[in-house]
Amino acid sequence: MRQRFAFFVFILLFSVCFFLMMYYGEKTFFVKKTAKSEAKKQAYHFVLIPEETDNEYWRIIEKGAREAAEKYNVYLEYLGPKRANMGEHVRILDKEIAGKVDGIMTQGISEDHFTPLINKAMDRGISVVTVDADAPYSRREVYVGTDNYAAGFLAGQALLEDTEGKQVVGIVTGRFDASHQRLRVQGFRDAVEKEKRIEIAGIKESGISKTGAVQATYDLLKEHPDITAFYGTSALDGLGIARVISTMRPNSDPYIITFDTLPENMDLLRDGKIDAIVVQHPYEMGYRAVEMLVELKKGNHPERLQYTQSHILRQRDLDQFLKENKGLFGDEDDPD
Repeated sequence: MRQRFAFFVFILLFSVCFFLMMYYGEKTFFVKKTAKSEAKKQAYHFVLIPEETDNEYWRIIEKGAREAAEKYNVYLEYLGPKRANMGEHVRILDKEIAGKVDGIMTQGISEDHFTPLINKAMDRGISVVTVDADAPYSRREVYVGTDNYAAGFLAGQALLEDTEGKQVVGIVTGRFDASHQRLRVQGFRDAVEKEKRIEIAGIKESGISKTGAVQATYDLLKEHPDITAFYGTSALDGLGIARVISTMRPNSDPYIITFDTLPENMDLLRDGKIDAIVVQHPYEMGYRAVEMLVELKKGNHPERLQYTQSHILRQRDLDQFLKENKGLFGDEDDPD
C-alpha cells in the first residue's frame, strides 16, 4: 500500500514538474521567437555596443542611431556594460558576433582586444563600423567619429589663446589604454610643446567616472600644487575637476577645458567654473554609423574615414549653440 502511495506521489510530482517546465520553457521560447520575428520584419539587424550604456554622451549617440534605424527600417539593439569595463565590453561584442547580426557598431578602444574580434566579425560576413574611437589596424569597413588627435590639438590651441603667462597644466584622462584618449592627449601635447610658457606637470586616469576624475584631480594638486590649468579628455573629467577646485581651492581660478556638451558641463561653462569645452557631435555619429552600415549591406563602398566635426565652445557662444542644437539638450530632451 505504501509503495503504491509513494508511486502515486512520484507520478504527481513528476507531472507537475513536467507541466511547469513545458509552460515556462514555452514562454521563454515564445519571447525569443518574438524578438527574432521582430528583427526579421525589418531590413537589417544591427547592434550598437557602447563603452558604457549608462552615459549621457552615449545616449545621444543611441538617439541618433535609433532615428536613422527608424528611417531605414532597421532593427537596432543597444547593448554594452553599464559602466566602462573592457572585459564586459569584449564579451558582449564576441556574443553578438556569435549571434550573426547583420552589422555591428562599436568603439575600437584597444587594438589588442578589439582588432581580433572585429576581424572575426568580418570573417563571418558581419559588417563593422567603429564609432567614437577607431581601430585603424583592423579590417573595420568605416570609422564614424571625431578626429581625436585633431580635437586634442584644438584643445591645446584654445589653452594658448585663452591664457597668458606661464601655465602649469594637469591632465585628467579617461583611460590610459583607450586609443582615442591617447590621441587627445598627444594632440594637446603637440599643440603646446613649442610654447615655453606651458608646462605639463602630470597626467592621471579617471576611469571615465566622476569619482575617478575627482580623485585624479586631487592627486594632481597634491603632487603639483602649482597647477594653474587643467585639461580633461573625457566627458566626465571636467565635472570632477570643477568639483575639486570648488572645495579645495574655492578662491583660485584655474583655466579648465574639457570634452563634451553634457548638460552639467554646459551649466559649469555658463557659471564660469570651466572655461571651454571641446564639442563633439555624438548624435551625428550614431545617425551616420547606421547609414554607413546600410550602405555596406547594399554593397556600396563609402569612404572609410567619416570624421564628424569638433570645435571649441566658450561661454560667450553657449546660447547660440543651444539654439542651434535645440532638441538634443535640456530637460525635455535629456538623453537619460
